[in-house]
Amino acid sequence: MSYTINKLSAIKVRSVTRPGMYGDGAGLWLQVSKSGAKSWIFRYDFCGRRREMGLGSCHTVDLALAREKAKQCRLVLLEKRDPIDERDKARAEYVHQQAKRVTFDECASAYISAHRGSWKSAKHAAQWETTIAAYVSPIIGAMPVADVDTALVVKVLRPIWTTKTETATRLRGRIESILDWATTHKFRHDENPARWRGHLENLLANPNKIAPVKNHPALPWREIRAFITELRKREGVSARAIEFAILTACRSGEVRGARWSEIDMDAKLWTIPAERMKAGKEHRVPLSTGAVFILAAIEGRSGFVFPGRDKETLLSDMSLTSVLRRMGRTDITVHGFRSTFRDWCSEYDKNSFSREVCEHALAHGLPDKVEAAYRRGDLLEKRVVLMQAWADYCGSVE
Repeated sequence: MSYTINKLSAIKVRSVTRPGMYGDGAGLWLQVSKSGAKSWIFRYDFCGRRREMGLGSCHTVDLALAREKAKQCRLVLLEKRDPIDERDKARAEYVHQQAKRVTFDECASAYISAHRGSWKSAKHAAQWETTIAAYVSPIIGAMPVADVDTALVVKVLRPIWTTKTETATRLRGRIESILDWATTHKFRHDENPARWRGHLENLLANPNKIAPVKNHPALPWREIRAFITELRKREGVSARAIEFAILTACRSGEVRGARWSEIDMDAKLWTIPAERMKAGKEHRVPLSTGAVFILAAIEGRSGFVFPGRDKETLLSDMSLTSVLRRMGRTDITVHGFRSTFRDWCSEYDKNSFSREVCEHALAHGLPDKVEAAYRRGDLLEKRVVLMQAWADYCGSVE
């Protein structure tokens, strides 16, 4: 049975305004909506089911092009394939191909933006941006992230692996994180070529053997009394901040960032909020008589406890280092005093403090996660005794 095709004309398409469906034949229909909008529809049966496929608006697709699109659909049907399924597959492939064009630098920028808010400082984000710009971008930055493979990652890392080992190991981890992010967003589909275990460890030297991890140079605990005696002769905020760091066994950044709002002089307690702690967990620090003496001598009770130029300016880390240099102590660091404290805890024969108490004083997590799960307290009362004993050993304030 024959049927008529090409029943519509260009004039008819332009002039018709009554809402409805107007057939051109062979499955092609002109659809006029109640609002007067006109579009093309291809109707067909597939596997016993009636389907309709949009071919575009009449503003964009004229009658001749609509007939060509309908013809292509009929050819697909001749091959026992569904035109709508084929269109969806083509769109998915296009999206996939577009994804392949997303560059490593674009993924790196997106990753940093997504995580910037969770990082402790702007300095941390700047380190990501600086190292990627210096070492990664010149080699693979403009490449599609989907094309980054093991050889390219090694090409980035090898030049600095033995000369700047610490930077290189951090950079490897950053590349791995960015590539994981790209995989999650379906910009990549292969395994991560920047992973270390079972992969890059077979191609690059063990970084710990190239540049063994060095601890911060620390003052022997038996010398702490003489050091503090000399330190107390020094005037200035930086010297007092170092002494306070020694007596509290806290990190330099925690001391420099201390605010009066965190200090309870009556309870002799300093509560450092989670966002300022390395482990991201609030830390309560009992204040010995020596630590309280330092705080009591400071004028003003607002802003930073140990400010820089003014109460709202953070004291720089270099300010503390400069004090040590002026004392002629280039052999030690401020962070090393935490090791001095820990060695004293373990080696001083008059001490009987448990490992857990000493580790809590340093805000270290317990290595045994099961044990840590059951020990929910922070052993504050025992740490009060510990920190006072430490302050007494360091030398009472005259």
